[in-house]
Amino acid sequence: MKTIFDKVSRQCSMAVTKSYSTSFSLATKMLARSIRQDIYNIYGFVRLADEIVDSFHDYDKETLFNNFEIDLERALKDKISLNPVLNAFQETYHKYGIQKHLVDSFMESMRTDLYKNKYLTEAEYKAYIYGSADVVGLMCLKVFVKGDNDKFEDLKDAAMSLGSAFQKVNFLRDLKADHEDLSRTYFPNTDLSCLDEDSKKSIIEDIENDFSKSIKGIRELPIEARFGVFMAYRYYHQLLKKLKRTPALKLKSTRIRVPNYKKIELLTRSYVKYQLNLM
Repeated sequence: MKTIFDKVSRQCSMAVTKSYSTSFSLATKMLARSIRQDIYNIYGFVRLADEIVDSFHDYDKETLFNNFEIDLERALKDKISLNPVLNAFQETYHKYGIQKHLVDSFMESMRTDLYKNKYLTEAEYKAYIYGSADVVGLMCLKVFVKGDNDKFEDLKDAAMSLGSAFQKVNFLRDLKADHEDLSRTYFPNTDLSCLDEDSKKSIIEDIENDFSKSIKGIRELPIEARFGVFMAYRYYHQLLKKLKRTPALKLKSTRIRVPNYKKIELLTRSYVKYQLNLM
């Protein structure tokens, strides 16, 4: 029996989440215990793939990614992997019937980061966001609705909008690192070398539109998931407000963040709003 290995695998995915993202980890803790581990399992998988293409500069990223993809395919087929994070992910994948095309789309966008650093058209931009963020939201939604396909179909547009909003906020927050360290430009028709206030305003209005589309879906989530997702929504919305107040030129020279004490304050206020049904 591999009970102990499965337990260790889940612990690895939880450790990855807590180590790489305090905000996502905090929001995940607000989910019901019955689904919390599965979100850790999804995050661990997507984080590992993202780290390969974004961080392992001293290694052959393409070879690492190819090997990771082979291991992923084997994990999904064999329902086991000696990579603990992939072993945990395949458990969630099979448990909730996550569609393979969602995983494939995610991996395709991650692979794109190995060779593509500019997105010149709206179509390219949307395709990348769908694969890198929207499908992650859909994987999580599968867990939130416990595999209920009818509920999934009802809420999938809102989940995709929320995933898009989160990713675009990340792009704006990480403007300096993406542009200077990775030479990447995600926003189409935007010259990041001389980002102006009009361009920033257009980007923020697009993100606000995504957020407005997502909130109705959050209200309709099962009770086990609703507050945790609302907490994540509130955190990213607060981050967007801070980005909105930051001059465009400053966005290129610093990484905007929400301090930990503000996250705790945000958690308290979010809980009050949630309890009073003010979402």
